[in-house]
Parts: sequence; structure tokens; C-alpha cells
Amino acid sequence: MGGPHPRLGRRVGAAATLVLAASTLTACGSSGKPTLNWYINPDGQATLTSLAERCSTDDYDIEIQLLPTGATDQRTQLARRLAASDSSTDLMSLDPVFVPEFASAGWLLELPEDVASNVVDEDVLAGPAETVTWEDGVYAAPQWANTQVLWYRQSLAEAAGIAEDLEAGTATWEQVITAASENGATVGVQADRYEAYMVWINALVQGAGGEIVSNTEEGVDAEVEIDSEAGRAAATVVQQLADSEAAQSDLSVSREGTSLGAMFAEGSPGEFMTNWTFVYKNYEPSETNTVVTEEQFEDLAWARYPRTVEGEESKPPVGGINIGVGAFTEHQDYALEAAQCVTDPEAQLALAVTDGLMPARASVYDEQELVDAYDPTLLELFRTSVEEGGPRPKSAFYNQISGAIQARWHSPFDVDPETTPRESAEYLRDVLRGEALL
Repeated sequence: MGGPHPRLGRRVGAAATLVLAASTLTACGSSGKPTLNWYINPDGQATLTSLAERCSTDDYDIEIQLLPTGATDQRTQLARRLAASDSSTDLMSLDPVFVPEFASAGWLLELPEDVASNVVDEDVLAGPAETVTWEDGVYAAPQWANTQVLWYRQSLAEAAGIAEDLEAGTATWEQVITAASENGATVGVQADRYEAYMVWINALVQGAGGEIVSNTEEGVDAEVEIDSEAGRAAATVVQQLADSEAAQSDLSVSREGTSLGAMFAEGSPGEFMTNWTFVYKNYEPSETNTVVTEEQFEDLAWARYPRTVEGEESKPPVGGINIGVGAFTEHQDYALEAAQCVTDPEAQLALAVTDGLMPARASVYDEQELVDAYDPTLLELFRTSVEEGGPRPKSAFYNQISGAIQARWHSPFDVDPETTPRESAEYLRDVLRGEALL
């Protein structure tokens, strides 16, 4: 997913200057050259601005337009423009789950075969490659891949006696919750009523061998599967955390940034936290980031996403950003060229090294600049988690699916394995059939 990734101690400021009012969007720059508007999400703004400058040519300029921070609000703004056949939406940064909906609506340009074979070749990891295809067509170019791992303090894991299981990648959610509860620590997750809560639920269900929905190509007639043993296993994990001493005080409104401070809070043994790849750079000490000390940073550790059930491999969340070309652009050839430039290996390397947004291409993980910027075990964990992780349901009706699940699984304090999966299945079927509103 491409949600907000606030750094500790960072002040929000210059990013706002990137935003232009809709009335100022023009098809031509001051030089008379066409201007391609590229709508981006807030991650890696400085790097993306540099990419826009690098990928501008003698024939066209690329200008950044900033989308809202939340995935739902990003979708809403883009959908409103595209539903109105907006010709000024040339390029757009898309959460992977938007691709099927936008493609089905005719809002994305299907990439020509030569472009498609370039942006989704054998070098692109399986997870990101899967997110840009819909009904045998390629509708976007993978720019960066995202996944979640379990972040924790090594001293906490050793004190709790689960360091070996974590290092082996076999630790379960129950083990993690128990370890935190018994050692005065907490477990950080994203459980506010927003897209990242759906990410957690989906990963828990897939980690138990199930799916929320299947046969999604059938649209509103997709099979709703969440009322299952896997659904109940997922609900059990949510209930266990909500009822435990490891639950953070803001659990029901927790987001990517809210649990970051608990890792190195004064007087605390720390936390176990599932979160995205940006965390490493967020904590890494630097001239501008002095919140975390070198000694504390050395205590930071990571492991594969926890297992929902013992003996079943976990399915880490897969997210990231894909670059789509607006179906109504007046500069189709230029936009296709620009989409390839802003997703090339050089672009992916810059986003990974500078912003912690991992490459969608396998070869970029071997670039020396990236190897020098990260612990090699963490890079390998990122790569395998992206490759072996689980995507959210791929459906033209994803917005309805996600909204229905969030509605019935929130608040996490109300989740019950005996009732929540069944009630959410019933509600989701009604929403898909148009018999209930979100």
C-alpha cells in the first residue's frame, strides 16, 4: 500500500508546496512544451520530484501533483477526475488494488505490447508483476514494492525466549502477543478503520490458508470465503491482541506511524510491530534524525511476518505503487515513455536507498548502493516477503470488498471468532449484490 509513512521527529512542511490547485493545471508549460501531470502519493516526494525532472525531455515536462495521504482519499480524487474523462491526468501513482477497478472502468490505458514487455519482464518480482495485470492485459508499470515484516528489539526477543523462532521465521502471532504481554511490551499493528486494517485481516486469513473472496473475475458474483476456519483463525488473532496486555492504548485508531514511538520509548522494553519497509530508514540515525541513538538502532531486529497458525507459512502483505497512464491523456506516447522512465531500475534504486521503498525488480536488490544502505539479511527478507507474500483480493469491486470487511471487523475490540467472519460474509454478499450500502 502507499499510505503515509511519517518519520520520527520530522516536521511536515515543504511537501505542501507541491500541491497545485486544479485551476492551475495546464496542458502546456511556459516554454510551450506539453506538461504531463503526474499524481503521486506522499511517499518519497523529494525523490519523485527529482525523477520528474530527470525524466522530463526536450519534448515534454513532467509536473508533480500531490494526492491525499490516505489510500481511500487517493482513490476518490483520481476516480472523480477519470470518471469525468479528465485529459490532464496523464500519469498516476496507484495503490495496486486500484488497477482492476480503474482498468475495468476504462480509466487506464492498456499498455501496448512493447511497453508491457519492458515494464513486466523476467526481472520483475512475481508479487508486483501480478498487481499490474487485469484480464490478460497490463495496465500499469511497477515502480516500487512494499511488504510488511515484524520489527522488534533483539533484547526484548531474547528476554521473552522467542529469538530463535523469530530468526527462523516460524513465530506465530500467539507467541508474539504472549511474549509482549509477559514482558511489559506491546504489539504494534494498524487497526484503525482504513485500508491498512484490511491489509492485516487479509494477511491473517491468507496465513491460515484461506481467502476473503475467490473467483473475483466474476465481479459481484465472486465467492465470499471469509466465513471459514481461516476467517475464524484470523479473528482469533485480532481478539487475542485486543484482549491482551500487549494491546497499545490506541489500538482501534492505530496507523502506520502511531506505533513507531513505542519501539524505543523511555523506560520500556520496546515492542513487536508489523509495519512496512520504510521503518528501517525511519529509525536509522542520521544528521537530521537524532531521535534514535546508535545503541538503540543496533538493538533493532526484524523477522518474517508472524504465522496466523502454527505450521502454516505466513503470507506477508504485498503492496507498493504502480504507475498508470490515464486513458484520456492527450499525450499518450509521451506518457508511455515517461511511465517507463520513472519506473526504470535507476528510479527504483533511488526510492529504495533514499526512502526505504523497495524495488519491484530483483536485479536492483543486488546494486552495491542498496547493499551498502541496508543490512543484507533485511534486504533478503524484503525480497522474499515480496516474492512469497499475499496480495489483497484482485477485483474490480475491491473498494466494496475492503469497505465491507472494515465495517464488520472494526472495532478490533468487538471482533469475535464465532460471529465476525459470518456477519462480515453476509454483509459483503449483500454489498456486492447491491442489497446493502457501505
